[in-house]
Amino acid sequence: MKISILGGTGPQGQGLALRLAKAGVEVTIGSRDPAKAAETVQALNDKLRGLPGAAAIAGADNAAAVRFADRMVFLAVPYSAHDDTLRAIAGELAGKILVDIVVPLAPGNPRSVAMPAQGSATEAAQALVGESIPVVGALHNVSAHSLNDLDHKINCDVLVAGNSTEAKDEVIELLRLLGVAVYDAGPAENARCIEAITPILIRLNMSKKVPFTHAGIRVWAPGM
Repeated sequence: MKISILGGTGPQGQGLALRLAKAGVEVTIGSRDPAKAAETVQALNDKLRGLPGAAAIAGADNAAAVRFADRMVFLAVPYSAHDDTLRAIAGELAGKILVDIVVPLAPGNPRSVAMPAQGSATEAAQALVGESIPVVGALHNVSAHSLNDLDHKINCDVLVAGNSTEAKDEVIELLRLLGVAVYDAGPAENARCIEAITPILIRLNMSKKVPFTHAGIRVWAPGM
């Protein structure tokens, strides 16, 4: 499979690229600045060098990165660039699944969200690209640190939300390559709850009363 990550030069996008490439998935990271993408790609491939079965990571501008993907395009840009990025590449998304991992954190305050009028970033993305393009919200509660730390397993489960069951099933199958448990959390409107968990985790991670950082969430069976 070939996937692309728009915003792949940021911490979340870099970590996701590393994890997927380590699992053997071909990845191209997209950026508005191709030179920055090339610089980032070199650093990422250096980290993957010597890992058995790892695929190489490539870089491109956003439009070219979307065209590279045979099925899935991940959106990992800062929320301030969310809508403009989607408007710029919407015409390239035909036949693909958009996986939106963006959380609408409040400007200047990562311990709070500022949800768009549609209710969540996932729903805003769906409204922008149109109903013909399935949008799946995912990976909102996984810290960039956990994604980038290849020496350790990702420390949380993943909840996905979207209106297309078929698209969610494809995303779940891909994300399981990262060694995580992935759960279908329902329609796109449920992304409002999932995205809103992130600032709670950030608040806990910043608290001096919590003896650890980079916390995640897990879904546990009774009695465990």
